[in-house]
Amino acid sequence: MATKTYDASDLSILEGLEPVRKRPGMYIGTTDVRGLHHIVWEIVDNAIDEAASKYANQIDITLNPDGSVTVEDNGRGIPVDKHPTLGISGVEVVFTKLHAGGKFNNSNYQFSGGLHGVGASVTNALSEWLTVEVYRDGKIYRIEFHSPKIGRTIKSGALKTPLQEIGKTKKHGTKVTFMPDKRVFDTIVFDADEMESKLRELAFLNKGVNITLQDLRTNANSERLCFCYEGGLIDFIDYINDGAEEKNKIIYLEGQCENFELQVAIQHVKSFTEKTYSFVNNIKTIDGGFHETGFKSAFTKCFNDYARNNNYLKPKDENLLGEDFREGMTAILSIKMQDAQFEGQTKARLGNQEVRTIVESIVVEKLEEFLKVKKNKSTAEYIIKQAIDAAKTREAARKAKQAQRTKNAITGAALVGKFAACISRDPLKNELFIVEGDSAGGSAKQGRDRRTQAVLPLRGKPLNVLKVNKRSRIYENEEIRTIIAAIGTDTEQDFNIDNLKFHKIIILSDADQDGFHIRTLMLALFYHLMPQLIHEGKIYVGMPPLYKVEKKDIIEYAYNDEELDKITSKLKSGYSIQRYKGLGEMNPDQLWQTTLNPKTRMLTRVTIENAMAADEMIGTFMYEGAAKRKSYIHKHANFNKVDNFAVKYGGK
Repeated sequence: MATKTYDASDLSILEGLEPVRKRPGMYIGTTDVRGLHHIVWEIVDNAIDEAASKYANQIDITLNPDGSVTVEDNGRGIPVDKHPTLGISGVEVVFTKLHAGGKFNNSNYQFSGGLHGVGASVTNALSEWLTVEVYRDGKIYRIEFHSPKIGRTIKSGALKTPLQEIGKTKKHGTKVTFMPDKRVFDTIVFDADEMESKLRELAFLNKGVNITLQDLRTNANSERLCFCYEGGLIDFIDYINDGAEEKNKIIYLEGQCENFELQVAIQHVKSFTEKTYSFVNNIKTIDGGFHETGFKSAFTKCFNDYARNNNYLKPKDENLLGEDFREGMTAILSIKMQDAQFEGQTKARLGNQEVRTIVESIVVEKLEEFLKVKKNKSTAEYIIKQAIDAAKTREAARKAKQAQRTKNAITGAALVGKFAACISRDPLKNELFIVEGDSAGGSAKQGRDRRTQAVLPLRGKPLNVLKVNKRSRIYENEEIRTIIAAIGTDTEQDFNIDNLKFHKIIILSDADQDGFHIRTLMLALFYHLMPQLIHEGKIYVGMPPLYKVEKKDIIEYAYNDEELDKITSKLKSGYSIQRYKGLGEMNPDQLWQTTLNPKTRMLTRVTIENAMAADEMIGTFMYEGAAKRKSYIHKHANFNKVDNFAVKYGGK
């Protein structure tokens, strides 16, 4: 067998920013809209680091009409003098050299979110062009980069215009404007709502810093949104629990030790759900980490001790569980530390094991001080009584689940209703479609691949788990029990992923407001009862088409208005358009071709961020008097919105 010569000449060397272009996922996690936003947050994080170190108090983000984005701060301004060893300006170093920056030691920034030193350079590498203006020492400096359009030999982040002094100013800070490269990302359209949510969050975490967002893409006179909160985490808790009918007093704790700072705000409301949000150096750790573990451990210890010392628990009683004390709890934990070690560039989980002990120590000390104050007795009593009730409810829920298991074993009635199982018993091949309505369910059952695809039609909207104030009531709901039985893993503390019957669980609902509501409720259900399925990437959302375009023997499907425009432009004339109002309008063959067939369908994998957003959305609409609910409706419910489809196509 002939072998190809293999020597040193076969070894590829990726220089400069080429590795980022070659493997963007290694640096930003994904090239979908999350990755698109990630390159903005890398620049915003640098501005936030200036603010966190008290060098800046103003950060402005602008979505420009051409699709680019501008981030400006009033910090010190990136250094413009020449680097002593590289011989190029500090600005060029920051935007062209991986693992370069002012955050590898602690002399410039005590705490920093941009610890990898690749943020600004990665944003440059994945942009079609990028311009930096620095306002420093009374002067304006400008430097430009671009990615030449020469096919696959793109030299990303190439210097177009060297650093030049272009004027005088009294300002100080840095302004970065860049255009994401459409050759890299699936989309280069920023989601203003998602950006608004993130920036509001950063403003809560950095009290007194003014952060603004203006979207000029469709309206040159659009309002500039401003976020500034003097109360910090206390304001954050108020925002999250806005409108809740019964709220306990907010517990606010802060403490520090050498090169470590901690803040936590805690409030209990009348609910069975727990919401814990954690941050490290302003970076949201959606998958938690050792800081969360330390906080929860300290909280449980302190309240168990308090309950025993104040006779809420009898000597023979077992300690309450952490989940009992956290029932109905909203907690926001923010720590600032040096040398934070995150899992991956996207920084989803804190990996510093020593942080658990530090957090636990500070929280125990400060919480014990809080509990010793006489005026805080009612706050502690509320939490303990709610925890005792939670323990009773937990036991009732356990018995209800066990009784249901026993009943199912005897009668075989685990999967009542209209569930249609698949023939295969191999979980690695099988898929479960949770479908909106009997009509769509009927088409899905007829159109599916019976060997590997199971179908479970929903009867109306799923139970809103956030509105249930007793956990046991969830398991009394017949539809919830059917979903749990179909999936096979059980829930909460009884969850076991080894019993999962499907490698994909696909939520399939109409592409309208009711369908969106159903998807949101289902995501909240998985988030609270079976979050491991989301973490393991088992939950998906099916994307049904909005339009069917037909011209003679040509049939194409469009999933949004932009795709419809492309298809009709290509077909030019003589076509007909069917606008689907729901999955039930599709016959089995159409549903198979567009939504069920693994070769042609469009699926979106649900992330924990998606689930958390769904959970927050439900919370926004639960409370009639909530200010953020009114704000959302005012912003999004445009009852006079023009139907672009009808205008363009005359309702064909």
